[in-house]
Amino acid sequence: MPENRRGHRPDATVPARLTVLDERMSRVRTDAHLRVHFTGGRWLEGPSYSAQGRYVLFSDIPNDRTLRLDGMSGAVTVFDQPSRFANGRTHDPVGRLVTCLHGDRAVVRREHDGSEVVIASSYRGGRLNSPNDVVVSAAGEIWFTDPTYGIVSDYEGHEAVPDQDLCGLYRWTEGSADPVLVSGGFAQPNGLAFGAAERVLYVVDSERDTISALDPGADDVMSTGRTLVRDGRGFDGIRVDSAGRIWAATRDGVSCFDDEGVELLRIDVPEPVSNLEFGGVQRNILFLTATTSLYSLRTSVRGRG
Repeated sequence: MPENRRGHRPDATVPARLTVLDERMSRVRTDAHLRVHFTGGRWLEGPSYSAQGRYVLFSDIPNDRTLRLDGMSGAVTVFDQPSRFANGRTHDPVGRLVTCLHGDRAVVRREHDGSEVVIASSYRGGRLNSPNDVVVSAAGEIWFTDPTYGIVSDYEGHEAVPDQDLCGLYRWTEGSADPVLVSGGFAQPNGLAFGAAERVLYVVDSERDTISALDPGADDVMSTGRTLVRDGRGFDGIRVDSAGRIWAATRDGVSCFDDEGVELLRIDVPEPVSNLEFGGVQRNILFLTATTSLYSLRTSVRGRG
């Protein structure tokens, strides 16, 4: 497999440069090196770990394919191509795969028998823009962001004029015909993650380069909640660990924040990071999609269960 622009090859390692910014993280431990599982993509996104299958799915959006890292053998294979320009994905509480499709401008769910259900593709009679990231609550509600990244050009989808006059954050409940608009106040809503006990939903706005904390039960559809971080480092995907801390992908690597937005720790990565995911049997392996490559780093931190 070819080297990427940084000169790394699959199964290589690169130094993991960790900077502790707050003494509360002084006991955090990681491997000394990032492991390179795959390289040669155009723009990787959307990692999701399957606890049942012990594998990671991730998207190479411009190449219109979904790739699969086998957690046991380490092999990376093509899971789906064409993938309909799949982007973000997650596995729900019972292990079903939920995926955002730029190409179809839809959110879909793969059932255990392999069949596919369209969760959402329109709102008030107009097509969605290009669903980007998705999370599923413990109760099975599906929350997703709908920016325009997949329709602004043919690079990550199909160029089109938006049907919607906003870029929304939506919620879909089992049995509903259409999703509910939770917030239309973001410019380009992107990464999502629930906080502790799902009392807060963290939302990245990639155009404003912010991370906000939103009340999942709020009624004001134009609310963007409380801005925690306004940093200017290219926020994209986010995850939350078992202690309620926010782990964010940035153009420099990964940053960790507390629930008030105080930066606690940084990890330098050789390429800009788009998304991240806690996986492995103990949920303590941090998988990173970083431009052309998939990296991992074993840590002493567990992802939120």
